[in-house]
Amino acid sequence: MAERVSGSRRRFVALGDSFTEGVGDWNPLLPNGVRGWADRVAEKLAKAEKGWEYANLAVRSKRLRQIIADQLEPALAMEPTLVTLYAGGNDILDLGTDMDDLLAEYSGLARALAGTGATLVLFTGYDVKVNPLLEPLKRRNWQYNAHVRELARELEAVLVDYWCFDEYADRRMWDSDRLHMSKAGHKFLARQVLDHLGVPHRMEPKEWEEPARRTAREWVSQQRTWLQDWVVPLIGRKLRGVTLGDYLEPRWPEPVKVPRKGGLRRYVEEHPEVLARTPGWLS
Repeated sequence: MAERVSGSRRRFVALGDSFTEGVGDWNPLLPNGVRGWADRVAEKLAKAEKGWEYANLAVRSKRLRQIIADQLEPALAMEPTLVTLYAGGNDILDLGTDMDDLLAEYSGLARALAGTGATLVLFTGYDVKVNPLLEPLKRRNWQYNAHVRELARELEAVLVDYWCFDEYADRRMWDSDRLHMSKAGHKFLARQVLDHLGVPHRMEPKEWEEPARRTAREWVSQQRTWLQDWVVPLIGRKLRGVTLGDYLEPRWPEPVKVPRKGGLRRYVEEHPEVLARTPGWLS
């Protein structure tokens, strides 16, 4: 176990949005119907050393200001020894976002978390290849990433430079909405976080054959399905001023002791009441 995440008390707290909540790694047996890289990291931490506790405050669709308002104080009160933060991605996709204001608010959040003395893990953002119409937003992502890298150096935080992972060029690393990682994508990121922390694990990379080339007809059909299933509902929510996270609670709002055998799925089996927070429309 790396020195920077060891000690007598071990508490991992994850903050953020859908990226950290686990959207795309679907599992109906866990809170909010997802698992995700953070759950997987928590389970490997518990296997490596006894006594790890884990809280995940992330909720899908949340903007940076909402994360600060809803997650910062609870996280500080938990007195974490390990904190992960990814926030601001949803703001970058909002056309009215002022990047200077966003980066200043992000810096304040990161500094507050670093002030706990916990090991802080920060992430850059990936340039998701969704649609050519979103290409102008790349400049914002590059600006965000440069700021995160600089801040990580300043705060001596662990930087997981997600932007650099060529593996995510494979479409199978993405869920059907093309914005969130698939189960394979979450597994890969969990391995990266564990490796950056020096935590031993036996998670092996996914072995895939080259993807079959799509015909023009298949491509058109997939585009139509994507527009119908994801883009049109997204536009509808934008027009109504609602998000998928409006009625969700954090998956693990209080630190739970992660079982070394069976992980969080075993925890849910022993504490089925935690699923009561999951709305019926997610089951």
